This record gives sequence, structure tokens and C-alpha cells, in this order.
Amino acid sequence: MEGVINQTASTVVGYYNNFIGFLPPYVGEFFNFLILVLLVVVYAVFIWKFYKFVSKKNIIGLNLNQYNRYEHPLGAKLMAGAFYLIEYIIILPFLIFFWFAVFTLLLIILSQAQEISQILVVSAVIIAAIRMTAYYKEGLSQDIAKMLPLTLLAVTVLNPNFYNESQYFERVISHLVQIPDFFMQIISYLIFIVSLEMVLRFFDFIISLFGLDEEEQIEEMKKKSKVIVDEDEK
Repeated sequence: MEGVINQTASTVVGYYNNFIGFLPPYVGEFFNFLILVLLVVVYAVFIWKFYKFVSKKNIIGLNLNQYNRYEHPLGAKLMAGAFYLIEYIIILPFLIFFWFAVFTLLLIILSQAQEISQILVVSAVIIAAIRMTAYYKEGLSQDIAKMLPLTLLAVTVLNPNFYNESQYFERVISHLVQIPDFFMQIISYLIFIVSLEMVLRFFDFIISLFGLDEEEQIEEMKKKSKVIVDEDEK
């Protein structure tokens, strides 16, 4: 299978190089430059959409519990638990896998000298940090979800080798071909992130059970109202 992928990749790269070589030098350089610009734009747009969604504490807005029609207390609790299981045990891992896969793919496309194992670690660490801070302060989580990926983009763009197109596609395809070799590493990172989410969700439930989060919300509302009053007085 890997041999077929390598052969296909080499064929695609060969066609691309022949196409660029057929064009006048300035046109070929313009075409390569355009591809790099589009990659940066796609990455930036994804991060812009990604950080607002993944930094929310309650990322799943399905609220399946609204379909709970049981009037008996025990039946209502059992149904609520079933809906909770569907939302955060079944649906959430798929969402995390999607973020992890897309973000890793973009890092592979934009990275220069990093190995696949390093890219996977960076992607997993960023997503885990975003999810953990989302349970503390969503504003902090948003900053991490936005600033860290954009910082990586800035570091990549400022690297002089980023504009060396001669080996660019060969390197990207070589990295993509290596992904199946790190399947167990990818699975372990996904299990870690999902397990972390479950632990955080459990402690968040305990905190909400004792009403501690409500006290924090009241304090924040008092601070905001005080700021508004001070601004009005000025």
C-alpha cells in the first residue's frame, strides 16, 4: 500500500514539475508563489473559524436533553444520562479527531524541518491546552486557540526555506505518506485528549453541583457592572 502511495505521489510531483517547467520562468514562479499564498490563507481562515468553536467549554450545542419526555424522576435521570453519553462520549471524540486531523494536516503542509512525530505532539498539545483552559476561562482558551497557531504560521512564513519551492511538494507528500506509520501514536493522543475532556467534564459537574461556578459568575457580573458605572460617571 505504501509503495502504491509513493508511486502515485512521485507521479503527481513529476506532472507538476513538468507543468511548471513548461511555463515561462516568471509564470512558474508566480504560480508557485500563488499556491503558497493560498495555503497561508486557508490556514488562517481555518484558525479563525476553529478558535471560536474549540475554545468553548460546552462545544456541543445539541442539548439532546430537551427531548427528554420522562416525568418520572428516575426515568428522567436515566434518559438525561443516556443523552449525555451520546453527546460527550460518542460525538465529542469524532469532533476532536476532526480538529486533530485537520490541524495536523495544515501543520504538515506548512512545516519545514519538523518530523511527523514532532508535528503530532505539537498538534495534540495545543488542542489539549485549549480544551483544559476552556474549563477555567473561555477568554484564555480563545487566546491560546488563536495565538499559538498564528504564531506557528508567523514562524513558518519568516523561515527563508518556506519560499524554496523546489523541494516543497516532495517534502509534503513524503510526510503524508509517513502518517500510517504513526497510527498508534495518533490513537494514543486522541485517547488522552478525550480522557482529559471526560475528567474535566466530571469536575465541572461536581463544581456546578455545589454552585461554585455560580459564585464566580456573580463576581464577574459585579465587576462588569462596576466598570460600566465607572465609565458612566466619567
